[in-house]
Amino acid sequence: MDVLAKLRSPDLTRLQGRRTRLLRRWLAAGLLLTGLLLVAHPGSARGAPTIPTVVAARDLPSGTMLRAADVRLADFPGEARPSGALSTLDVAAGRLLAGAVRAGEPLTDVRLASTIPAPGDPATATVPVRLADSAVAELLRPGQRVDVVAAPEPGTSASVLAGGATVVTISSPDAASARPLAGPAKGPLVLLRLPEAIATRVAAISLDRPVTVTLR
Repeated sequence: MDVLAKLRSPDLTRLQGRRTRLLRRWLAAGLLLTGLLLVAHPGSARGAPTIPTVVAARDLPSGTMLRAADVRLADFPGEARPSGALSTLDVAAGRLLAGAVRAGEPLTDVRLASTIPAPGDPATATVPVRLADSAVAELLRPGQRVDVVAAPEPGTSASVLAGGATVVTISSPDAASARPLAGPAKGPLVLLRLPEAIATRVAAISLDRPVTVTLR
């Protein structure tokens, strides 16, 4: 009788109640932590392998020459990682961005328009050129190499202004080219990456003479 009385005592009941509440709290905390891990790291939380991936550290406009502060590494599950994504920061350094990217967006090989400059290469600049024929601009793609050709002056032949220019991006024709008093419509603006000295010359001549490009 004494043993049964002890088992049914209020103290034992309270002890069992505290243990049950403590167990429930630990279980709830574990479930909450698991949920947070799934949200923050969906691949690693489920045991899926992740791969270091280069992403934009901030919003970047087209034509940006990538620097260390422009990119960072993030872990992506294999199934969520885009094809051609870069894996190391040194591969991105010094590369030319062919299109605008948002912060956190993975950088792939098709987003880069130039190779890493070799030591001793001249400084480069991006120059906007409005092509005389819009049909030519439709054939261009970021990263493509082209030669810039100027229309001949009276008594002269056409001349190559720059060879091996890199296409950065192609914009849409602006509203000004569609106005009745603006003259014949020209093609969209094409951003070309060139050595600085040549870029200045191309920009100046394109203001006075129609220019086009030949494809490589």
